[in-house]
Amino acid sequence: MGIFKSIVSFLKGKNKKEETSKDYLEEPIHEIEPKLEPEPETEFEPEPEPETESEPEHEPDPKPELEPEFEIYEDQLKDTNTESESLDTDNILDKGLEKTKNSFFSKLGKILIGKSKVDVDVLDDLEEVLITSDVGVETTIEIIENIEKRVSKDKFLGTNELNKILKEEIVGILLEQHSSVSSNFDSSLPCKPYVIMVVGVNGVGKTTTIGKLAHKYKTLGKRVILGASDTFRAGAIDQLQVWAERVGVQLIKQNMGSDPASVAFDTLKSAKAQNIDVVIIDTAGRLHNKVNLMNELSKIKRVMDKVIPESPHEVLLVLDGSTGQNAFEQTKQFSSATDVSSLAVTKLDGTAKGGVVLGISHQFKIPVKYIGIGEKIEDLQIFDPKTFVDSFFR
Repeated sequence: MGIFKSIVSFLKGKNKKEETSKDYLEEPIHEIEPKLEPEPETEFEPEPEPETESEPEHEPDPKPELEPEFEIYEDQLKDTNTESESLDTDNILDKGLEKTKNSFFSKLGKILIGKSKVDVDVLDDLEEVLITSDVGVETTIEIIENIEKRVSKDKFLGTNELNKILKEEIVGILLEQHSSVSSNFDSSLPCKPYVIMVVGVNGVGKTTTIGKLAHKYKTLGKRVILGASDTFRAGAIDQLQVWAERVGVQLIKQNMGSDPASVAFDTLKSAKAQNIDVVIIDTAGRLHNKVNLMNELSKIKRVMDKVIPESPHEVLLVLDGSTGQNAFEQTKQFSSATDVSSLAVTKLDGTAKGGVVLGISHQFKIPVKYIGIGEKIEDLQIFDPKTFVDSFFR
């Protein structure tokens, strides 16, 4: 019995221990829970902060600012238009040649650092500057040889005088080819109607040049008619139509794919009947087959000559001044295909390769008659060598 009682008492004691252990375990759980509760509170406290930060981001503040910005922009356009009208030709030319000028003289300045006289090393460096400025190899060699003669004659030539000598040499080269070119649009036309055939590859600004030429002549009171003989390129006729409407001149055209010579024939017939002063004929600019190009241009010239003897009176080749050496190749191809009598070099305001004006004119013995120095309708100018070079060295 004593053993039995002791076993019962032992079991009762064990149950009490389990109950106390359970109570003990429950107490820390209640203690831990209050510790865990503030932790999520601190975690959720920063969450509203990004919401407050995002609120100002979505506020529609810029909307009311758009209207005044647009009004200011329109005012600026009006100001620039009035300013551009008041600018004289020299200032417009200075601005148009700015990139070419900066590029050339930055190169020239580097080769003259630490130099006090023009020697062999300076001339070698100058030769490289001229060639990299797209003046052309033949023209560069002639300029260097002429400077060498002056150095040997004067014995000593300071680097300060180099700009003056360069300017004189460039003007001399340009004037060689420019003696027979009229110096302004107001010059009297040699005949009536005066027929200009415009040639050049696609993308050089040929159609734009035709439109600007028509505008120049019309503002002088001349009666102008355009002929759309580029019947191969998609959109060529439409583009010329836009320019004709913009300038306010008549356009003679046929359907795309028509015979270009037939369009030229109709244009000259109409010009004679209407007593037109100036006729400008657009042509296709395809260089993938020189034989076809030559045959096509020759056919157009023969047809025009039948309507108006000795026409066209001028064959104007349009070149993109920004293409550099490619312009030399285009001049070579078109000069072999037809008798190019004058050049129009466009897009000089957007390039540092204005040296092509000098190189192409000298190498191919063709005068530059027009230069394009901007996108506006009045930004096509008669090329004057002295004014051009003065602006370049100003």
